[in-house]
Amino acid sequence: MPPRPLSLIKAIIMGPPGSGKGTVSSRIVNKFSLYHISSGDIMKHHIRNNTELGLEAQKFTSSGLLVPDNLVTKVVLTELKSIEDRSWLLDGYPRTVSQAEELDRNYNVDVVLNLDVPFDTITERISKRWIHPGSGRTYNLDFNPPNTEGKDDITGEDLTQREDDKPESVKKRLELYSNMTKPLLDYYSDQEKVVSFSGTETNVIWPHIQKYLAEKTGV
Repeated sequence: MPPRPLSLIKAIIMGPPGSGKGTVSSRIVNKFSLYHISSGDIMKHHIRNNTELGLEAQKFTSSGLLVPDNLVTKVVLTELKSIEDRSWLLDGYPRTVSQAEELDRNYNVDVVLNLDVPFDTITERISKRWIHPGSGRTYNLDFNPPNTEGKDDITGEDLTQREDDKPESVKKRLELYSNMTKPLLDYYSDQEKVVSFSGTETNVIWPHIQKYLAEKTGV
């Protein structure tokens, strides 16, 4: 009996900052050969290469403004059109219900992979990150602590914590993420397309995602 042909899959991955979304996305791409589409990376590519879309986007970014929904959508849809015969994983798009509706008018999304990591876990993990300003060396008090508390291993100079890594800043980012994504998760939940994977560590969540995608794609 010939092997079953692999199924194409059109997926979106969602997860709060610090949830391990980047690591999970890389593993999905490597294991299942999905084409990874990061809306931020694509936008930077267009701006860097002065494409027509990039020049249009630059009018906003150079003034410190957010790129409008319709332009972000145009950039993403242009990329998707070039890979219509491949499975793909969207990362960072859609961000709003209006973007999701426009995506639905062009493609049928199969699944939204939602990384459900407790906010307390993320806050604790990120707030234990310290850096050496001169070199950019990064330490984590749990996984990679400095030999001497508060000091860089190489120079002995003081370590600092980025404002974004302080607990109060992390909590604000997570609250903003939650408020922005709840309507989007509700939108896809109403279509029964959201599959959530819960856990405190990427290595705990990953086997469940791997099993799910293996069943969906036939890998």
